[in-house]
Formats: sequence, structure tokens, C-alpha cells
Amino acid sequence: MALKSFNSHTILPLLFLGILLGCKDALSKSVVDTPAEISNENPEEKEEEIQIEEKEEPFLLTEENAIDFFFNYNKTLKDDTVKITTTFGSFTVQLFDNVPYHKANFIFLTSKGYFDNTQFHRVVKNFIIQGGNSDDKATGNKRRAIGRYLLPPDAKKGYKHHRGIISMPSSEINNPHMLASPYEFFIVVTKPGSYHLDGDFTPFGKVISGMDVVDKINAQPVGKGDWPSKNIYILKAEVVN
Repeated sequence: MALKSFNSHTILPLLFLGILLGCKDALSKSVVDTPAEISNENPEEKEEEIQIEEKEEPFLLTEENAIDFFFNYNKTLKDDTVKITTTFGSFTVQLFDNVPYHKANFIFLTSKGYFDNTQFHRVVKNFIIQGGNSDDKATGNKRRAIGRYLLPPDAKKGYKHHRGIISMPSSEINNPHMLASPYEFFIVVTKPGSYHLDGDFTPFGKVISGMDVVDKINAQPVGKGDWPSKNIYILKAEVVN
């Protein structure tokens, strides 16, 4: 039997078909093996940028917003008692409900930890002990973080400066209206009281236990400006039930 031979007319179309099939396979492989386009953006970094942009400025108390803030803050308060622990022991004060701005201010600062590690920086024999200030930089930093503001006097609620009364001193800076310095307070130790202070300062609470500790602080030696010879610290102030 004679073998059929492939002539040139038969071979050329087959070669052309093979070339086409090879190109198709190579093209398919290149599409599969090639990775998708990779973004240079890090999703976490992008999310972080968004969060930074949305971050709000910290709230600061000012002369303009303090009254409204403490008016509303006072509505949320359920407790009116603060325990103050010092290097000489602890005493407890109860705040008056009808002196709302001063009460709210004292509890707010206590809850913020402001009074912790401040000092009784002024001690006047048989008169007062005054606290809430310090020569430490940390105290100034805490004040700046809370804000700069004063409180109006509220001296017409019938309270007198009896012994054991806690009251708020007025600011000494540009203060013709005797506005109260919110970061400080004083406690009367005079028997039976220091009534010449009535009308000029705002009594906002009274010592209900630990008056012996107040007397012990008042008995400490002092130097110039009535600053105690040795620092007398408020170790902690805390709101109690």
C-alpha cells in the first residue's frame, strides 16, 4: 500500500494553526501569572490620617463657658461630700447644695485629681488654712489643662464664716468684683468664727469630721508670706458617698 504523503499545501495550514495555539497559551499564562496592580497606600496609615483629622480640640473652661458648664454639671451630682487626706491625717467636708457653682467646681476639680499633691500653702495662726496651690510645675500644668476662669461670689445664702467653714478666696489679679479663685479654698479655724469675711467671700461647705487635723495643720511653723516651713501636702482628695 502506498503511503500518503503531505504536500506543502497541507503542512503550511497546520503549522499556522500550531503557532496560533501556542501564542494563545502563552497569552493566557501571562495574564494568570501577572499580579494585579499593588497600591502603595497602607490602609492602616490612611485610617490613622482620618482619625487624626477628626480628633477634636480638648475642652477648656473659660470665663465665657464656666457658668453654663457648672450649672449643667451640678444637675448630674448625687454626692456632696469630699474626703481630703493630708500629710497630717484626713478630714471630710460636706458641700452646701444651694451654692451650686462653687459646689460643682470643687467636686469637678476633685474628680479630675486636681487637688492631689497640691499643698496647704498658706497657714495663718488661729485664723485659716488655705490650700489648692503649689510651687510644683505639675500644679500649673493641671491648671492649664483644665482652663482659666473665675467664679462669681455667692455670699448671700445665709452662711457665715463659722469655725470649720470651707470658703473660696477671691483672685488677686484684675478683680474689682471679688470673683472667686476656683483652684483654691480656705478653712476657718477661729473660735467661734471669722465673721469679718462674711459678704466678701463665699462659704460653700463645712468640715464635718477631722477638725483636729485642720487644727494640727494650723499649728505648723510658717515663714514669710505665711507659707509653712515644711510643705504640707494634700495627698488625695476624693468624692465619697
